[in-house]
Amino acid sequence: MRLDDLDFILPPEQIAQTPLASRSASRMLIVDRKSGEFHDAKFTDLVGELGPDDTLVLNNTKVFPARLFGRTETGAAIEMLLIEEVEPRVWDAVARPGKRLSPEKRVIFDERFSAVVLEKLDGGRVRFRFKTEGDLDEQIDRLGNTPLPPYITPDEAKREFDRERYQTVFAAERGAIAAPTAGLHFTDEILDAIRGNGTKIVELTLHVGYGTFEPVRVEELEEHRVLPERFSITEDAANALNDSLETGKRIVAVGTTTTRALESAIRAKGRFEAGAGVADLTVTPGYKFKAVSALVTNFHLPKSSLLILVSTFGGHKLIMDAYGHAVREGYRFYSYGDCMFVK
Repeated sequence: MRLDDLDFILPPEQIAQTPLASRSASRMLIVDRKSGEFHDAKFTDLVGELGPDDTLVLNNTKVFPARLFGRTETGAAIEMLLIEEVEPRVWDAVARPGKRLSPEKRVIFDERFSAVVLEKLDGGRVRFRFKTEGDLDEQIDRLGNTPLPPYITPDEAKREFDRERYQTVFAAERGAIAAPTAGLHFTDEILDAIRGNGTKIVELTLHVGYGTFEPVRVEELEEHRVLPERFSITEDAANALNDSLETGKRIVAVGTTTTRALESAIRAKGRFEAGAGVADLTVTPGYKFKAVSALVTNFHLPKSSLLILVSTFGGHKLIMDAYGHAVREGYRFYSYGDCMFVK
């Protein structure tokens, strides 16, 4: 399969710039892999789709304000997207414009907070050492911006609003530079209703990194590789997931990041083990899913690694037909948009 097979045309007005007033008010397209059919529904209908024979798995990573704006000592504006902390106060970041940065160059955020370039890395990355008298996370939280995707127009007036809404209600573990967006639809009330149906809810943590939304740069999909991301599974979560496997319960992943963590975790031994790991799995056509039986997911960008994963899970033709239907029916797309339930 080639990258062009995952292309579609989306009218710009269907790119959701803001979330709906209510998290759970989104539309949901239910896609049935067995029948090859799909139909329109509401996200709240997910409650009725789940029952005691299901285990719903959430990614409880928490987005931090990873986008910083500063200036060099000569006054040049620098935008920095933090990617990974490699040692205390040392971070790799994507910085723009990178050509203005060289080793020992200083980027100033304010009189209390700055960073010095240590080295330039491959792939447009730059390694910085931060300098501040206070706690580094506090300084990042004070001056950082929510790392919204580039297709959402920045709006300073919405800064605090986005900090709340570009975050799931179950976010707990700080470390993501992008939200696990399928989880944005859930409310505490919806989760309580799902539990009330007898569905077990399990949480794991995968810190969404740059690899999740890095562009696919190969034409042959089998050659694509998604950068590794860190994940962890608690002992209680591992036991619950293994019980689901042994009893034949359906494991329902909320989002592609949850799917990648689950499939990476089970690949080695066929069972889930508690602890930290690295999700280095890249799902491409032909991959056989070992853990996930159903998937809640948002609508993703054309030619993206996320769409590759969803189309591999649901079947290429069925998913692309469903996307075509969603476009024609005016669904809202991407991070703040509507969702699918692929079962």
